[in-house]
Amino acid sequence: MDQLLPFVSDVGFPIVVTLYLLHRIEAKLDVLNDTMSNLPNRLRDGIQNKFS
Repeated sequence: MDQLLPFVSDVGFPIVVTLYLLHRIEAKLDVLNDTMSNLPNRLRDGIQNKFS
């Protein structure tokens, strides 16, 4: 925490908040990307199961 305060005073509060939020959302974006990549396969499997 002591290392963070000088960084905030040098760079500015908005930049630190932006970096924090980007770090938090990164994992959620990875999950979303994986889900979107798997969506065509799941739709195809669901259609095949419905008509089989």
